[in-house]
Amino acid sequence: MTVPTTDLLDGLTARLVETPRLSVNILEREGDDPATPQEQTVVLVHGEVASAAFWEEFMQDLPSDLRVIAVDLRGFGGTESLPVDATRGVRDFSDDLHATLEALGIPAAHLVGWSLGGAVVMQYALDHPVLSLTLQAPISPYGFGGTRRDGSRLTHDDAGCGAGAANADFVHRLNDGDTSADAQASPRNVFRASYVSSAYTSEHEDRWVSAMLTTSTAAGNYPGDSIPSENWPGYAPGTTGVLNALAPKYFDVSAIVDLDPRPPVLWVHGSVDAIVSDTSFFDPNHLGALEILPGWPGEEIAPAQPMVSQTRDVLDAYAARGGSVRELLLDGVGHTPHLESPAEVRRALLEVIGYIGRMQDPAPPTETIILRSAD
Repeated sequence: MTVPTTDLLDGLTARLVETPRLSVNILEREGDDPATPQEQTVVLVHGEVASAAFWEEFMQDLPSDLRVIAVDLRGFGGTESLPVDATRGVRDFSDDLHATLEALGIPAAHLVGWSLGGAVVMQYALDHPVLSLTLQAPISPYGFGGTRRDGSRLTHDDAGCGAGAANADFVHRLNDGDTSADAQASPRNVFRASYVSSAYTSEHEDRWVSAMLTTSTAAGNYPGDSIPSENWPGYAPGTTGVLNALAPKYFDVSAIVDLDPRPPVLWVHGSVDAIVSDTSFFDPNHLGALEILPGWPGEEIAPAQPMVSQTRDVLDAYAARGGSVRELLLDGVGHTPHLESPAEVRRALLEVIGYIGRMQDPAPPTETIILRSAD
């Protein structure tokens, strides 16, 4: 079945892939050859409250001899909105992705995961062969919220994690298809304040907001259910939904350090990311320390999660065991580097998949001329 493509950027098409699990919407490029070897196949996985549409510009700019596929996760874009069993962590998403690649006849590929997608591709790598992993502003390997730097959990019930942290007005506006900038919690203003840096502007902002609005808010999707907690701030994750799937009681992919073989890893993140940070504005413990949320019990009981430091620790351990890891930290960039610094992200991706050689560091003498593939 073909999905209408009138909304897509030039050169892109959409279609539904039927799998034994669900119907999955994918974006492809016109002219990409299905017989392209897996070594030249790149699969892009989007973040939370988004869709594959966020990859459209990036897809257009990748070399034409690659096969590039962007996948809508369940409950986003044009993919079915089946409930998410949060007790499996992100395995529902990872298993869906595997079923999709099997249906497309792709035994392995280069996987690129952004935010939630980063969590999904790390889980995928634990369960299936991958050629490389590009983690863009990824969720910490220990989940989102409620852990110390070593990954140990702060409370037995993961208080402060999961669906209870979702802004009810934001969820309501997603459900209503709000495209305005009339309220702080409107999807457009959340995009401007949290997805990208304040310096970012785009003629395609309406497209990104529309992609956010494809998020299913049906039971079992975004954000999920919540239960009361005796621990501050008074709620804990339930058992269904997107946000609960990232709770540390259900999600921990730190075992990637023991992968064998170890695919090369590229870690891309921005210096002003408001979501995935050691001082995340989406972490209630950090907001408590700032006195934005009342009643914070203090640093000893409820420290902010050091998300970036956790990722660095795990990837350092990965490298110490023989894995290849490159970190690309982009100054002044927010949560969506492929929108804000596409050339830098594109080049780094092409290097990690082996399409082009890595630039010399330090740079060669000035009289040496190097032409980039992009040029």
